[in-house]
This record gives sequence, structure tokens and C-alpha cells, in this order.
Amino acid sequence: MNDVPAREICNIAAALPKLAAEAPQRIAMRCADKQGRYTVELTYAQLDARSDAIAAGLADYGIGRGTRTVVMVRPTPEFFLLMFALFKAGAVPVLVDPGIDKRALKQCLDEAQPDAFIGIPLAQFARIVLGWAKSAKRIVTVGARWGWGGTTLAKIEAQGAGAGPQLADTQPDEVAGILFTSGSTGVPKGVVYRHRHFVAQIELLRNAFGMPAGGVDLPTFPPFALFDPALGMTSVIPDMDPTRPAQADPRKLHAAIRAFGVTQLFGSPALMKVLADHGEALPGVQRVTSAGAPVPPEVVAKMRALLPAGAQFWTPYGATECLPVAVIEGRELQDTRVATEAGAGTCVGRAVSPNEVRIIRIVDAPIEEWSDDLLVARGEIGEIAVAGPTATDAYFNREAATRAAKIRERLSDGGERIVHRMGDVGYFDGEGRLWFCGRKTQRVETAGGPLYTEQVEPVFNTVPGIRRTALVGVGDSGGQRPVLCYEMRVEATEAQRSDVMAALRGRAAQFAHTAGIDIFLCHPAFPVDIRHNAKIGREKLAAWAARQIEKRA
Repeated sequence: MNDVPAREICNIAAALPKLAAEAPQRIAMRCADKQGRYTVELTYAQLDARSDAIAAGLADYGIGRGTRTVVMVRPTPEFFLLMFALFKAGAVPVLVDPGIDKRALKQCLDEAQPDAFIGIPLAQFARIVLGWAKSAKRIVTVGARWGWGGTTLAKIEAQGAGAGPQLADTQPDEVAGILFTSGSTGVPKGVVYRHRHFVAQIELLRNAFGMPAGGVDLPTFPPFALFDPALGMTSVIPDMDPTRPAQADPRKLHAAIRAFGVTQLFGSPALMKVLADHGEALPGVQRVTSAGAPVPPEVVAKMRALLPAGAQFWTPYGATECLPVAVIEGRELQDTRVATEAGAGTCVGRAVSPNEVRIIRIVDAPIEEWSDDLLVARGEIGEIAVAGPTATDAYFNREAATRAAKIRERLSDGGERIVHRMGDVGYFDGEGRLWFCGRKTQRVETAGGPLYTEQVEPVFNTVPGIRRTALVGVGDSGGQRPVLCYEMRVEATEAQRSDVMAALRGRAAQFAHTAGIDIFLCHPAFPVDIRHNAKIGREKLAAWAARQIEKRA
């Protein structure tokens, strides 16, 4: 298992022993305890040695190469030790957002057909009561084990102690993990990650953002912290609920930034708004990255004003199935704000090399084989499609979804690759920049033609007192009535609230593509995705809007 030279191994964990040898005492991660104190830390040497012991113990227990293993553990040191141990063992971690609807979660776990289940006591209790992952025969509890059998992580680590270095000689096409999407537009799908996808992501992230080894990262979305050890960075796991970034306490985040000299910050647009509204400067932070949904222009402006001179604010575009696809820095994004607020869409920048980003005709049916005839003219809106080293090629046990999202492309050398359909619509401008116009499934097909969410909503988001808006369609495709749902700011004045309808109608009349919108509905709090608290649940809003219109009829 350990005789194969590391250069022949394709595994995200392969970087860990190298860093442990080069900088054994460098802190790999710091985590807050239950009282919010950062008393828990792991050096690179400890992370490497302990994940070796856990990998050996897991293998002895029957969790080894190819074993699909559900991991339901909070973002504690145990989570990161387990993930690297599973990679080292060649096992296949299965990650699902625990906050999604319980029925959807059960469906996800059933589809994954796991062989093992590793979780905290609460997850183990739910597994038994709700019938999760019945196929799992190997059970490991992180913490105290009660009457559900199996073993504990502590025993696993003790069993493997002293076994020495562990690193399965995994190859590029071997399955490395199954990562479920956020499910913001339906039941989450399990994205099949191969080892080459993880390794390619590290290279693309390093090249796109210039992330130097030795930096200190505050990743408020814990799975992204898995990249830090491969990049030689220190992770500070913040004292917050990662499933509720919109409710994060900015004072706690600032305390961690000051205490540990954070140089890099990752968070969703919802978390960026928390920091932006708090208004405290971020000295020392040289790089901020936000992903999960478009970042509102005013949030970008506020965040840039809080950062030191020369710091960068990046908003990468991508998805679980393919990340990163394109990137844009905050200065350029701010320069496109006027166009965005006039209905141009959101500029997401230039493709990250060596990705090939293409715009194809909007069709809802599967496309089996690539043809250049699919391409639309520059400037024309179509579906965004990507070929590149991080473009995944399948959903686990979802053949129909795989056919709908993947196109086989035959190459001139006789080989074949996958072109991933992002499910987003957009276009390239004359400078070669990619503009995002919304989700394909959320376009509104009116009798006068399609309307796209990201070309409509920013127009109305400028109205005083409005927090955000959401375009939805009511009725059958091809004859849908466009409805604009809106959410008021908490601090909106009485005058703004009383004048909002007139202001929205006036704004609609200013642009040809919004002039036909004449139904405006105030909603108390938009439904959003569990992962980033930023993607609006327009499908739920559309059903709500239909009910409101029916009541008025």
C-alpha cells in the first residue's frame, strides 16, 4: 500500500505528509470549543500522524478502498482528521448537508447506498429512528456510543496508532467522494468526484487566486477548509453555525481575525452582508472570496471599503459539479454595476484556465453528443457549458440527471471528455467576459419571450427600502405572467413602504424587458438554500405567488 512513489498517486491527501515534513509545527487548523474559545489546534505533524492512525484503524475495521462512507460530523478537528483519513485509506466519503428537509436527506442517503456511517451521537440516533442509510454495515460514532452498536472514533484511532504512514495508491479516475448539491432547485444530487477532480481544484484555486503557503484562512463554509492543508495554509474554523451564515455573529468573526492574523476569508454572500453591515474594518485580510450566489453590488462596495488598500475581493463562479469556472475581482465587478442594474446580468469574469466555457442553445432535453452546431453567437444568451479538469462526469445513481447535464465530446486524438451543462444561462460580452443571467429552470417564459432572473431583479433591487427581489412565473410555459416578489429592508422608512408600489412600477417602465411586469407581491422572508443562505427558492415563491393571485381573483 505504501511502496508506490507519491508522484504516481493522485490523492488530495498526498500533500499532507510533504507539508508535515517541511513544516511540522505549523498550525494546520484551530477550532473553537463549545464555549467559543480557540483552545483546540492541530499542527501539520499532528494532522498527518493522527489521520494516518485513523486511516489504519478504519482499514482494520473494514472501511478501506472504495468504501462509501457517510460522514455526519460537525466542523471540529475530528471532521478534518476523518476526511483526510478516508482519503488516505482510499475510501469514498459521502457528504450531505444535514440541514436539508429530512425526507430529502433520507432519499440522498438511500441513493448513495453507503457501506459505512460515521457520525456524532445525534446523527446515529436519527439514523436509527428515521431509517437512514440502512445499507451501512460499518458504524463509527464520534463521541459516546450508546446502544446502536459499531465502534467509536477513539477506538479506531487507538487501533491504528503506530501503523505508520498511510496513503492508498489511488489513480485519477478512482471515485474519491460523493458530494451532494445544495438542492436549491430540487432534491440534492450526489456529484461523483474522482481523485483527479480534487487535485485539479487545488491547482485551479492556487492559480486563480494566488494563494501562498503560510497564510491564515477563515473558511466559514467548512468543506472549503479541506483545501487549506493542500495549499499549506492554516485554517481557523470560526465559532458559528455553518448552516446559518446569515445569523453569524460578526463580533466573533472579527475576534478570530484579530487573534490569529487572518489573511484570507471565505464566505457566502449572506455572510458577506453580515460583515458589510457590521461595518468594522478588516485589517490584515488580503483576500476575500465569496461564492454560492451573486454578491449584491452594495455588499461588494461595502466590503472593499473595509479591506486594506491592495486587498482583493474575489467572486468565483461555479457549482458543486464544476468549480471554479470563472472569476472576477471586486474592482471590475463594481465597474459593471451600472450595467447590472440596467438589466445586463451579473458579470462573473473570465474563465479560469484551462477551462473551456461555451454558450449553447437553451434546450431542456438531454444532449448526448457534442456538436459545434450547439453554439450560439457571441452576445446571445444561452446555457453555460464547461469542459475542463474539474468538470465532473456523473451523478451517483441518477442516470436521468446525468444524461440531462452531461454531453460527451469526442476529441481529435480519439479520446473523449465530458462537457458539463451548468444549468445556468448567460453570454459572453465583447471583452470575453462571462455574464450570468440566472438558472435555466427559473426563466420565465412569457408570450413575449423569456425573462431571466438576473436581468430583472437587479433593476428593482435599487428601489429604496427594498432588500431583494425575485422574479417568478405563474401559469404555463410560453404564456406565463411575470410576477416580482419583493422583500423590504427591516430599516425601511414608512414613506418607503407606502411608496414602494409606485416606485416599483416606475422602475419597471424604465426598461423594455421589465415594462411588462405589473404584479408586485411583498413577501415577509424569502426561502433560501440551507448551504449558503443566498440562493432564493424561486420555485417555492412561484407557488406562493400563484396562491396570492388566486385569492385576489
